[in-house]
Amino acid sequence: MLTNYFKLQEHGTSVRTELIAGLTTFLTMSYIIFVNPNILGTTGMDKSAVFVATCLAAAIGSVVMAFVANYPIGMAPGMGLNAFFAFTVVGAMGYTWQQALGAVFISGCLFIILTVTGIRSWLIAGVPKSLRCAIAAGIGLFLAIIALGNAGIVVANPATKVGLGDLHSPTALLAIFGFFLIAVLDALRVRGAILIGILVVTVLSMVLGLNKFQGVFAMPPSLAPTFLRLDIPGALQTGFVHVILAFVLVEVFDATGTLMGVAKRAGLLEGTHYKGLGRALFADSIAIFFGSLLGTSSTTAYVESASGVQAGGRTGLTALTIAALFLAALFIAPLAGSVPAYAAAPALLYVAGLMLRELLDVEWDDITEATPAALTALAMPFTYSIATGLAFGFISYAVLKLFTGRAKDVHPAAWVIAALFIAKYAFFPG
Repeated sequence: MLTNYFKLQEHGTSVRTELIAGLTTFLTMSYIIFVNPNILGTTGMDKSAVFVATCLAAAIGSVVMAFVANYPIGMAPGMGLNAFFAFTVVGAMGYTWQQALGAVFISGCLFIILTVTGIRSWLIAGVPKSLRCAIAAGIGLFLAIIALGNAGIVVANPATKVGLGDLHSPTALLAIFGFFLIAVLDALRVRGAILIGILVVTVLSMVLGLNKFQGVFAMPPSLAPTFLRLDIPGALQTGFVHVILAFVLVEVFDATGTLMGVAKRAGLLEGTHYKGLGRALFADSIAIFFGSLLGTSSTTAYVESASGVQAGGRTGLTALTIAALFLAALFIAPLAGSVPAYAAAPALLYVAGLMLRELLDVEWDDITEATPAALTALAMPFTYSIATGLAFGFISYAVLKLFTGRAKDVHPAAWVIAALFIAKYAFFPG
């Protein structure tokens, strides 16, 4: 049945290969079940409920990806988007986490509409490559400053804005050790390097008496504290316009880039056409919608899926395996609850470093491309806002192209996005 439904022979694979590929991808992306509750928990959300929502959102998204698109790609709440949700929308802007979930829900609905109507493809075509690369790198820098803060390595300083923390503190030392452990294991191609790093630091913190062991296995906690707790009317107030726009734009570029990159590696590219990409984009949109209802930030396709493709995964059976493993992970809630912020910090910092590779593809020799890209990447961490970084990037891109006589080089979609951000700051500067 599995062979026929997922067309395994047509894709040159087998049930055993797909199962191994699914396990490989799960090991490389399962760190999210420990990191996501830590990040969203800073907003006041119940960490246990967020843990359940994370597992369920990942499972649902991966199942949809399996049966709708037949792609070997795992889904889960996205890194960067969860930080934007927690530290910018709730932490810096002062909105409630219920309103933030409402914004994710609205962005998911818009995402579905954009995908079905083909506008999503129009938006993607309209954003220059340099700006797309800078968005990914900027999110990486944003994650980096969060990670360094959680580890106590970077602290607030009234004279210099930021300063070096106490490197002799146990938490900072554990975080530093965890980062090097992850980097070494990944360099040695050890599967699940990020997950291993998180767990090792957590265990060491317990041995040193910095953290309490709460057990490993238990029945899944209640989802009630976050399930259907989104505040849609609150998210529709005027100040949320650019927040929703930021969610949509990051979701568009992040998920689409991941889907296309992994699909190419999986041999799903025919000439310039990706088989089933439209269905994969739709599955990605549906996952965001359901994730917001469960009580987590935007769900997206995971670039770690490339590890499963490397192991031979070629069809949706890989994604279905990932979904089953996320459901099984529901029974390790006590372990997830035992992971302190400084144990997740090395994972955040390492992922941040990987995201900075995107800067290599920026057209640095062209000032009208390089300057907006640099502003985008720098503004995100320094203003503590992904939305502000996007605004700086698109507005500066449009301005530079216009006043250097290269307005024709700008796609209509880029003009529209820049105009929306200009209107936001003109009428709602807060």
